[in-house]
Amino acid sequence: MDSTAGLNLYPSHLTKTIHLVRHAEGFHNVAGEKDLNEYLSYDYLDAQLTPLGWRQVDNLRKHVQSCGLSKRIELVITSPLLRTIQTAVGTFGGEEHSDGINVPPLMVENAGDSNRPAISSLNCPPFLAVEDCRENIGVHPCDKRRSIREYRSLFPAIDFSMIEHNEDILWKPDIRDTRVEVAARGLKFLKWLLIRKEKEIAVVSHSGFLFYSLHAFGNDSHPFIKNEFCERFANCELRSFVLIDRSMIGSESSTTNFPGQLPRGLNFPSDVAAENHPENGVTNEDVA
Repeated sequence: MDSTAGLNLYPSHLTKTIHLVRHAEGFHNVAGEKDLNEYLSYDYLDAQLTPLGWRQVDNLRKHVQSCGLSKRIELVITSPLLRTIQTAVGTFGGEEHSDGINVPPLMVENAGDSNRPAISSLNCPPFLAVEDCRENIGVHPCDKRRSIREYRSLFPAIDFSMIEHNEDILWKPDIRDTRVEVAARGLKFLKWLLIRKEKEIAVVSHSGFLFYSLHAFGNDSHPFIKNEFCERFANCELRSFVLIDRSMIGSESSTTNFPGQLPRGLNFPSDVAAENHPENGVTNEDVA
């Protein structure tokens, strides 16, 4: 019997932990639950969170703080849509913002008519908006973003510099991303995460993006584990994964490995000495 069955080892510097989050409940979710045609309504253009969605965010925030996750995350990446940004800053942001503190707020008061207080950027990780982790783009107005200029006024401390165009040129009223296209975009996004320096990253995204991006993984795993990749995310659900770089596309030398023998000394391990004993039939040449 293989004693290592079910086990695996991998160098830690070729891995990083990603915490994937689906946004909390948006007004488009409520409308679409009643009638799928509502997803075609411009009433839900770049839909924001419902009051229930904000309560879901508050509960997730309590969880990431109580389990210590909020202290470990080095970067928060969010899709540049109102519901994902609200979920990201509400979950991983600082406390209520005070005008007396000389840092820009992550979110201004009542952003998106949310009736929520301003959120501080003090003592929290940096936030970065990235287009590649958006939902299926096109047709549904709820998936069309606002201008970056408007977002910057609502979320001053978020970095939008990776988004090239002020207006949403990706969204088309008559063409929607296919599942294959979303999955390819997701794989591109995960490869980009590998080459970043941060070791622990939170990503706030959307149901379709997460589902199609993860669906290709876990085929060599136990069915129970495969289910973690294939089940759709609930609103405001968080799942944590270890991203492994088998291609070494983002490889750097480990910051924690230590070469040993500093200063140099004798280096003949006792287990090798035992194996090298003449009674065991092993010679020096065998262990050279």
